[in-house]
Amino acid sequence: MLVHQAWPAYEQRVYDGWVLRYAGGVTKRANSVLALGRPVDLGGAIETAERFYQERGQRCVFSVGLGAAPGLDKELEARGYELVDPTLVMAGSLRPEALDGVAPEVRIEQRPWPGWLETWWAVDGRFGSGLEDAERICTGVPAWYGAYEEDGVALAVGRAVPQGDTLGIYCMATRPEARRRGLARAVLRALARHAGTDSAYLVTTAPNQAAQALYRGEGFEIAGRYHYRVR
Repeated sequence: MLVHQAWPAYEQRVYDGWVLRYAGGVTKRANSVLALGRPVDLGGAIETAERFYQERGQRCVFSVGLGAAPGLDKELEARGYELVDPTLVMAGSLRPEALDGVAPEVRIEQRPWPGWLETWWAVDGRFGSGLEDAERICTGVPAWYGAYEEDGVALAVGRAVPQGDTLGIYCMATRPEARRRGLARAVLRALARHAGTDSAYLVTTAPNQAAQALYRGEGFEIAGRYHYRVR
């Protein structure tokens, strides 16, 4: 639920305990069924979800994790849904000595500015012309936006969402020409320091070994997994 709350779809419909989420097709996370618990009629719930996305011109996507309805994954597979984007949830405590150390200066604001958005979208913008929808998702809940800048250009960015006693880390992105300089680490640490907490979590795709190595070095370990079913 933390991920669902930190990356909110601007249109949501609840159906028998499931949340049908839509946000212009930008990211599966905000355009998928959060299928927690088993509905009274599993097949009927799936068909309701399919109609919901068909009406919006989108493929039907289900987010399937540990809290998913029992038997849902097998039922979707039997219906021809493809398994895509296995994802890891990593959580942990950032090392106090790292937070107190000297680091490059990172700009932090309460809203994303054009340079922050430009860099994030340039690195992670896999969704065509959906930047306006992406910004709407980002700003759907209070968050902090961090960037390391040189000559007015954001080279590395990140987003931090305060959620009780933990911090959700999102939108970590570094321009290709600025990689291997420790800038992502600097942004991550600055956001954690600004939030005043060393407890945090984040999500990353399972194949992204480089990101996982970075996060393990900052005290994160795998805490959960989920994937999507798409048809």
